[in-house]
Amino acid sequence: MPVLLESDLNFPLPRMHKVKQTFPRPKLDGIEERIITEMRNADIKGKIKPGAKVAVAVGSRGIKNLELIVKTVLNQIKEAGGIPFILTAMGSHGGGAPEGQREVLSSYGITEDKMGVEIISSVDVVSLGKTTRGIDIYFDKTALAADLIVPINRIKLHTDFVADIQSGLCKMLVIGLGNHIGCTAVHEDDFDTFGDTILEAAGKILEAAKVGFGIAIVENAYDETAIIEAIPSEKLIEREKELVKIAKGNMPTLMIPEIDVLVVEEIGKNISGAGYDPNILGKSYLLKEFVLPVPQIKRMALLDVTSESHGNAIGMGVFDVVTRKVFEKLNLEQIYANAIAVKCPEDAKIPIIADTEEEAVRIAIQVARGVDRNRLKIVKIKNTLDLGVIEVSEALLGNVENNENLAFV
Repeated sequence: MPVLLESDLNFPLPRMHKVKQTFPRPKLDGIEERIITEMRNADIKGKIKPGAKVAVAVGSRGIKNLELIVKTVLNQIKEAGGIPFILTAMGSHGGGAPEGQREVLSSYGITEDKMGVEIISSVDVVSLGKTTRGIDIYFDKTALAADLIVPINRIKLHTDFVADIQSGLCKMLVIGLGNHIGCTAVHEDDFDTFGDTILEAAGKILEAAKVGFGIAIVENAYDETAIIEAIPSEKLIEREKELVKIAKGNMPTLMIPEIDVLVVEEIGKNISGAGYDPNILGKSYLLKEFVLPVPQIKRMALLDVTSESHGNAIGMGVFDVVTRKVFEKLNLEQIYANAIAVKCPEDAKIPIIADTEEEAVRIAIQVARGVDRNRLKIVKIKNTLDLGVIEVSEALLGNVENNENLAFV
């Protein structure tokens, strides 16, 4: 364990104050009704032929109302005469193994009993050639054999690259349905050109596979469903580009510009693929450009990992201090599979370990250069999805008073 000097252990920490951050809040009411309306459009319903075996690709974490959305989509496919089944589509997540991926889906409420359909998780893939940059494209063998493929995913900014197409339906086709092999192959590319590779690979998959339409979800800054659209495959790429821009406008931010120590209560795969969202914190080993305003943070402490992560604490490597609670939850096999697949071992590094939250904060203060202990700028958040209420130290009260989007709770 790290040893702090007596003076470092005993000086008074500042009082913290709860502060509300206000963001625009477009919210979709009547989720089930919207999906039914979208899927009864002629250009969508007409793609589902009676008796067709329809692979519904599911797998991304942290999507609000996912259980309801998937169930409603399945019911509409049945109503149109199709025979749907769920196909896990999560690349290297869940350890890249069928059992792990089924367990991940179960934690989202996606089970055969609840959904009323078969869930298939397979690692078998088929090669669909290469991109112009020589990147191998692989696609799930079961999906390729289906009569129709329907990916369901949230459209949002990616944690590792900036491009017209980021995290969404195209990425699910290329990486999610590429399984562990395809995920690893695509990550051979440099993140400077990653968006172009996803775009090109998605185009080839749309040509080779029977993708009928995708269910696109956009959320607001409060992690609530804002938009749901059924997009026919012919329009999928162009519409996804438009939805990326909308998703960017719906992103929350951390409205404190300068922070000595940021305390994060939890990270997790259900929060972000990186465990936390670099677009919010401005910290990343991979993302070189931040398109949202991000704070200047000197040091960060992490307190916990979500239960939905099943011990996958990928992203902890960007923190300076973690608690022993984090350390004791680590599933190294899951973490390493994820880190190796994306070629970022730095995200899997284990930071300094503290016994308690207070010790973690004190260590973070000690390793932050040039801070004024009489005016410590400390901020505490739950996670990067839940930024509606944060805590700030007394030295930051002026920031609250001078920002109309901040208010004391």
